[in-house]
Amino acid sequence: MDFAQPKAVALVDDDDDFREALSERLTLEGFEVSAYPSAEAALKAVDAGFAGVVVSDLRMPGLDGRQLLARLQAIDEGLPVLMITGHGDIADAVEALRHGAYDFVAKPFAFERLLDSLNRALEKRALVLDNRRLAAAQSDAGLELPLLGSSETMARLRATIAQLADARLDVLIEGETGVGKEVVARALHNGGRRRIHPFVAVNCGALPEGLIESELFGHEPGAFPGATRRRIGHIEQSHRGTLFLDEIESMPTAVQVKLLRVIEEREVQPIGGAAKTLDLRILASSKIDLEDAIRAGAFREDLYYRLNVVKLRVAPLRERREDMPLLFAHFLRRAAAREDRSAPGLTAAVRRHLLEHDWPGNVRELVHFAERVAAGLTDPGGVGVVEEEAGGLTERVARYEAELIRETLERCDGDVTAVTEALRLPRKTLYDKLQKHGLKPADFRRRREG
Repeated sequence: MDFAQPKAVALVDDDDDFREALSERLTLEGFEVSAYPSAEAALKAVDAGFAGVVVSDLRMPGLDGRQLLARLQAIDEGLPVLMITGHGDIADAVEALRHGAYDFVAKPFAFERLLDSLNRALEKRALVLDNRRLAAAQSDAGLELPLLGSSETMARLRATIAQLADARLDVLIEGETGVGKEVVARALHNGGRRRIHPFVAVNCGALPEGLIESELFGHEPGAFPGATRRRIGHIEQSHRGTLFLDEIESMPTAVQVKLLRVIEEREVQPIGGAAKTLDLRILASSKIDLEDAIRAGAFREDLYYRLNVVKLRVAPLRERREDMPLLFAHFLRRAAAREDRSAPGLTAAVRRHLLEHDWPGNVRELVHFAERVAAGLTDPGGVGVVEEEAGGLTERVARYEAELIRETLERCDGDVTAVTEALRLPRKTLYDKLQKHGLKPADFRRRREG
């Protein structure tokens, strides 16, 4: 399941030559074209899951374009249908718009005119299909599992976690900020027999300077000035359970030496106290390549090899975009539930942001984005709210009118008399429409002359 843009076009036209020529042109533009000589043939192939758009001639023997539109709407009301019609049938085409057609083009038409409408219709279709997938994902019982995603990368990671969950091996987890390294660590802990014992997570980069050893190893009363009572350190707290050392690359070198003994001997020595034997599993994570830190002299090589018994890499979102719908649906549902509201549908602006953004903050950034969308912000995370590009009937008819006048001006070299004759319009009416659409005949004359 992903946010890939649909490219399928079902082309329906009884004119063999026209159908073949248009099919070839659309294929050259990268569309996946299925051509049908009749509405009846198309109806056998197009269903509610069709990931594309139907382009149909209006007048055909047997079922015509309007009847095909009605049948298709009964199958899937969210399926865009574009009508191709002759100039003499524009009134019928407008009537088809009133009954749900997405748009229409009149023969002869500029291919770019059809291409523009087709791309907009495919964007709309993509949005409809994605919203359906998200709705299905939101009711998926498997959403409560950690490490969501259907990509091969995540499937392989989940399988590895299942294999390692009950092992006694220490694990090094690598990945960029926000990819979910702690989620992986908790999955390793919760999947094994240690799950009934403590999972102690320590952010090495957040430990207060000067108190790091006391926080990790603990201390006895009187061990240093101010130590009035015994303190059990994080390492000892994880006895019989799991110790997770997040951002281990931030640990000072002096503390790394003491940690090495914990890993090798499975014992901890509180400040001012005697050594204690522990039963624990150690998981560590790093957002950088520790081998680079070793070369820079910031991380001990012997500690690295002790930790690196097994290494797991958590891929960033940009490498597994196919997981985005499921993840976003899960976080959106969770955020909406906290606000005691229904999860909103996917808008064109949100969909575009999900597709095009690089997500440097990875899953953490996606969670925050879902929370803003769930809160109903009109401009979530800088994503503008975009109105439906096709517009209503009035807007679509106006757009068609402007395009038709523009094409005629091009064809007639900006000659107003020739345009009035071609469009069978009074001169005053033409000038009114030129002013309405911001078109100037002189611009088209200069273009031809230049």
